[in-house]
Amino acid sequence: MIFLFHIVAIMTATVFIIRGGIMVGGFSTGPSITSTRQTRIASSFVLNKLEQSITSSRYPHYGYPRSPIPSRSPFYLSTHNAGDNADFMAKQKKAKLVFLGTPDVAATSLRTLVEHSKQGDSIFEVVGVVTQPPKRRKRRGKEIPSPVGLVAEELNIPVLCPEKASNTIFLDKLEHEIQPDICITAAYGQYLPKRFLAIPSFGTLNIHPSLLPRWRGASPVQRSLQAGDNPVGVSLLFTVSKMDAGPIVSQKVCSIDENDTATMVLPNLFEIGTSCLLDALPDVITGKITIDTAAVQDEELVVNADMIHSSEAELRVWEESAKDCHNKARGFSMWPGTFLYFQLVDEDDNRNSKMNVEPLKVKVISSRFLEEDSEENTQDVTLGPNKGDGLRIVCGDGSVLELLTIQPATRKAMDAKSFCNGLRGKRIQWVNMEAKQVS
Repeated sequence: MIFLFHIVAIMTATVFIIRGGIMVGGFSTGPSITSTRQTRIASSFVLNKLEQSITSSRYPHYGYPRSPIPSRSPFYLSTHNAGDNADFMAKQKKAKLVFLGTPDVAATSLRTLVEHSKQGDSIFEVVGVVTQPPKRRKRRGKEIPSPVGLVAEELNIPVLCPEKASNTIFLDKLEHEIQPDICITAAYGQYLPKRFLAIPSFGTLNIHPSLLPRWRGASPVQRSLQAGDNPVGVSLLFTVSKMDAGPIVSQKVCSIDENDTATMVLPNLFEIGTSCLLDALPDVITGKITIDTAAVQDEELVVNADMIHSSEAELRVWEESAKDCHNKARGFSMWPGTFLYFQLVDEDDNRNSKMNVEPLKVKVISSRFLEEDSEENTQDVTLGPNKGDGLRIVCGDGSVLELLTIQPATRKAMDAKSFCNGLRGKRIQWVNMEAKQVS
């Protein structure tokens, strides 16, 4: 009723103004009191107040000075508020999204986001991309952008490549020029400072390929496969100052095969994580999901996914089980890979001596472990009896590791049988290089 009274009162005042007078205490002074210019000014003022009154009542989230605290985001698209007014819907602005990522898996996520942003009912647009600086593949070679940078250039999206995300010039540009409403990170590879996190009004969301709080850190998929986890999964969470510790928006659990490698699992998890992101974005942008309403992680369940070092790559079959070696090979398939050393023994050479033959470094491409253990404790490496079998190694605990595909140093990858065919009768033994050097 109060809203209708305001409209009637303002419209009545407008009638008096248009007829040439102004209202004083409810009475018209007549046309002699105001000039034509004053009439236009007063008329404009009253009409403006009418517009503010209507808009403030129906759309309080637009933020007029005396309007109540907004209960919804200004990006909320509502057919209830808009009715059938196509012009109203067209005027609603989309949330500005900035994407941060670097490798191929993130480039795929970026492409998917851009495709969805161009759909008619999308409530966001990708206005910028942040990625690691271009790198030279060779000493004097041309600088090549990251996979995310290449996709951004292809899609004509502005790209920023700060050496560090704490760079003042970068943060100034982001805050004052780009002004993102929401940021998305997917394997970006840099720590985000507090100033960055304070810029987007809806926060920063991160696609993290593990079931947090398990495997926080730089190598979640690698560590989860190394540990033999099944199922694995992906988490969508808000980014906070502490690494991977923000509240969780959603999670997806995925079962995998015992022989799946990081090369296979990581892209799949990012694809699923991007789908979770697209499902959650409308609720985040409309304010239904916030950093305060998302699920807090249980700190007692935290397991760290420490960065992998190349020194971890050797399969230490003399002290690790076949299952542990197999899982390490799966987890480290992308980088740094896994390897072990073979000693090739020529039984017909009387001059043969293991001390005089340089061990052969062999990279493991694919493997599996056998269910049955061996009763024999030996360093001999033998080819399995059946077609498709690999090179079998008896580990220190008696379990049997089978190498299906290997890559000898300076040669191409090959299956186990092809490798044996080129040995010309030589016998294979695994070598503990640490013990060999000591002796």
